[in-house]
Amino acid sequence: MNNEIYAVLPKPISEILEKLPEELRLQVEEIRIRISRPLEVIARGTPFYPEKNQQLYMVTPEDGQYVLNQLSHYSFYAFEEELKRGYITIRGGHRVGLSGKVILENGQVKSLKEISSFNIRIARQTIGVAERLVSQLYDKEWKNTLIIGAPQTGKTTLLRDLARVLSEGIPLKKIPPLKVGIVDERSEIAASVKGVPQHQLGHRVDVLDGCPKVEGMMMLIRTMSPDVLIVDEIGKEEDRIAIEEAMHSGVKVMTTAHGHSLEDVKRRPALKGLIELGVFERFIELSKSNQPGLIKKVYRYQPTFGREI
Repeated sequence: MNNEIYAVLPKPISEILEKLPEELRLQVEEIRIRISRPLEVIARGTPFYPEKNQQLYMVTPEDGQYVLNQLSHYSFYAFEEELKRGYITIRGGHRVGLSGKVILENGQVKSLKEISSFNIRIARQTIGVAERLVSQLYDKEWKNTLIIGAPQTGKTTLLRDLARVLSEGIPLKKIPPLKVGIVDERSEIAASVKGVPQHQLGHRVDVLDGCPKVEGMMMLIRTMSPDVLIVDEIGKEEDRIAIEEAMHSGVKVMTTAHGHSLEDVKRRPALKGLIELGVFERFIELSKSNQPGLIKKVYRYQPTFGREI
C-alpha cells in the first residue's frame, strides 16, 4: 500500500494497517470499511479481520465520515456524478466502492446518501503480463481479440497491459506503436484522475473516462482516429452493434467478457453473433489464481470454430 491509500484512511485504521506484517501489506487487495462492523482486509483472496487491543476493530461513524470527507475533499457536490456510479477513483488509480441509501429520480439512480460501506480496491499495474501473448495475437497486424474470464481473473489487468504494448510497440520485433483509444467506462483501465491516466499506458493513448462504451467508441473513431479500440466488459446488444461498426471503420478492437470459457460466452445472444461471424480472430481464456492474467487457453477463430493455439 502507498500514500494515496493512507491519505483517505482515518488514523486508527491507518495505524492498524501499518502494523500488519509487511508480506501481508504488500498483498492487500481490498480494504472494506463498514460502519459498526469489523474492519476487513482481503489479501491473496482471503479475508482478515485486524485487531486493536486484542479485539476486532469495529469501524465507527467517525471513521466513515473521515473517509467520505477525504474522498469528496469536503465538497459533496464535487463528486456527485461519481456517487451515481457507486464508486470514485482516487489518485494512483485505486477505486473506492460506496454503499448506502440510494436516491432515485424518474426510476434512475440520482445519488447515494447515508453511506455506510466503503470498499477500497488497491490498483496494481502488472507490466509485461501481455508480452507473452504477442506471438499469438500479432501476425503482420494485431488481431481482434476477446479476453474471457470470471471475476478477479485479471481480465482488466491483461487488457491494460495490451493497451501499453500496442501504444509503445515492440522495436526489437519491428512492431510499430499504434494509436490506441480507450473507452474507460468504469475508470478501471486507465484509472484517470482529473482526466489524467494513473497507469503506464505509453505515449499514443487517448482515454474517454467514465464514458459509456457505445457512445465512446463512436466518439473516439470520429475525433481521435485510433488504430485500436480498447473497451472492457462487453455483452449487450448495443455493444455488438458498436463493435461491428468500429471494425467496419477499419479499427481493431480488443475487449473482455465475463465467462468461465469460450463455450460459456457463446451462450450469450449478443456475443454469440460476434463470435460465429468471425468478428474476433483470437480468444483468450483466463484461469482464476493468485497470479492476475494467468492464461488457460488461446484460440484462433475458425469457421468450424475454436482451434486452440
